[in-house]
Amino acid sequence: MKFCKTYQQYMQGHGHNKLPSVGFKNLKKIIKSCRRASTQPTCPDHCPVCDGTFFPSLLNEMSDIVGCFNQRAQQLLELHLASGFRKYFLMLKGKLHKNHTALIEEGKDLVIYALINSIAIRKILKKYDKIHYSKQGQLFKSKVQTMHKEILQSPWLCELIALHINLRETKAKPREASALFDGCYLTFTDGKPSLTCELFDSVKIDIDLTCSICLDTVFDPVSLTCGHIFCYTCACSTASVTIVDGLKAANPKEKCPLCREGRVYEDAVHLEELNILLGRSCREYWEQRLQMERVERVKQVKEHWETQCRAFMGI
Repeated sequence: MKFCKTYQQYMQGHGHNKLPSVGFKNLKKIIKSCRRASTQPTCPDHCPVCDGTFFPSLLNEMSDIVGCFNQRAQQLLELHLASGFRKYFLMLKGKLHKNHTALIEEGKDLVIYALINSIAIRKILKKYDKIHYSKQGQLFKSKVQTMHKEILQSPWLCELIALHINLRETKAKPREASALFDGCYLTFTDGKPSLTCELFDSVKIDIDLTCSICLDTVFDPVSLTCGHIFCYTCACSTASVTIVDGLKAANPKEKCPLCREGRVYEDAVHLEELNILLGRSCREYWEQRLQMERVERVKQVKEHWETQCRAFMGI
């Protein structure tokens, strides 16, 4: 079965027809109209049809898909991680009524939604380049990544995969497996962890969980807006801020140590589900790292308040 048909069947089933999606038919029509309008064998660098219709339409669809996914993922994670007063507040509002099995299924559906839309975007851009004998589709994809509209960059995808694994390890019995979904796993290669998720058609993504700063398994992980994951203390160090001030205090000029992109610290996301998963899977390492982190945090807190006291006393 062609992917276009598989995609349409998926989006029309299970209530997904109400969610934002890639308009395959409309985008294909735009590509055909471009070919008819062009008198050249290849699409020019500044094509009015593609620049004015195809890429803007696809960008709008990608924005809607990422926005919808992020919102639904945050709501689901909020339900699972709620505790104390927040938990009772959600219970009173009637939102906290889902059991573990329902959370597993909803989390899995969201992961599939993210991956299948990522595949759809990749295929329509590949088709564009094939028809036009160009690399404009790949250039557009790179541009979208810098705009943070690529759904695989979303930190909530990593959190949902971790949530799925965390809940799967409980006594809850999931429903029959989806034909599209082969599963999510935490794997170790030479002692280095990574999140692996497999979808139909041999599609597989791997998220490396090694901090590129300390070269160890990420501890208290945070995801920058560019999608790279680091330990919280390591991210604070590269952003030239203390743990007390936090990443929101980072100068906008500070860049990601990997991709060198700026303005990536202010909206960084704490990956709490991933933290829980790694804490369960690497207990010995976690205990050792926890002791080290406590010493460093106490030191920074002490230095912070000493500085504040000196400033207050005018010393």
